[in-house]
Amino acid sequence: MANQTVLVVDDDLKIRTLIRNVLEDEGFAIREAETAQDVFQSLSDSRIDLITLDIHLGKDNGVDLAREIRRNSQVPIIMVSGKDDVIDRVVGLEVGADDYIAKPFHVRELVARVRSVLRRSASEDQKANPATAEPISVPAENQVFEFDGMTAIPDHMELINRNREDCGLTSGDFRLLMVFLDRPKRVLSRDQLMDLTGGVEWSPLDRTIDNQVARLRKKIERDPSNPRLIKTVRGVGYTLACDVVRRHSSTTSANNV
Repeated sequence: MANQTVLVVDDDLKIRTLIRNVLEDEGFAIREAETAQDVFQSLSDSRIDLITLDIHLGKDNGVDLAREIRRNSQVPIIMVSGKDDVIDRVVGLEVGADDYIAKPFHVRELVARVRSVLRRSASEDQKANPATAEPISVPAENQVFEFDGMTAIPDHMELINRNREDCGLTSGDFRLLMVFLDRPKRVLSRDQLMDLTGGVEWSPLDRTIDNQVARLRKKIERDPSNPRLIKTVRGVGYTLACDVVRRHSSTTSANNV
C-alpha cells in the first residue's frame, strides 16, 4: 500500500520538522514547502494527497495561496494558524480549505484531523467515481472461514475456538474479524478498518480500532501478549498474518458441536 503524501507548508523550520516527524511516524510520506513557489513546484512534479498550509507565510499569504491552489486543484487543505482567530478560520474555509487547526496543537489532534479530511476526500471521490470504490464482500450463504484451528460462521456471527466453543464475540468485533478474514496478509490502515467496519469519523486521540483489535486478540490469539495472528504494522495499521481457508458448510456451529 503506497503511503499518502502530505505537503507541509510553513516558513518555520521547527514547525515543519515537528509535523514531518509526527506524520512520518503515522506512515505518511512528507514533502515540505516554505514559499508559494515551492508549493506549486511540488504540486506539479508529484502527487500530493493533502496540504497543511500555514496562514502566515512571511512574504506570502496563506489565504491567497489556498485560493490560487483551488483554481486548479481539489487537493484537501488544512489551514494552520498561530492563533484561534474566527476571522482567519472563516476566511480560510471560504476560500476552499477543508479544515482548520490553531497553534499550539496536540500532535494527536493534527493526526486525527489529517486522517479525517483524507477519509472525507476518499468518500467523496468514491461517490463521484463508484467504479473506484473498494467492493464490499458479502460471504456466500453457508460459507465459513477456517484459520489457526478456529472457524468463523458469518451466517450466525459465531467464532468457534480451538476447543469447539463459541467465543462470544460482539457484533462489532465479529465485523472487524471478518474484515481481516476477507483480506488475509494484507496491511490495513486504521482508516481502512474504520471504513470497512462501518465506523464513525475519527476524533482527536481516538483509539477505537486499537481497542477493538486488543479485544479481538484476547479472543483469538494463543498468547494475546505476544500476538501472532493480528500483527501491528508500525505507522500503518494491522494485518492478519495467517492463512485463511473458505469452505461451504451447512452444519458447522457451536450448537452442533
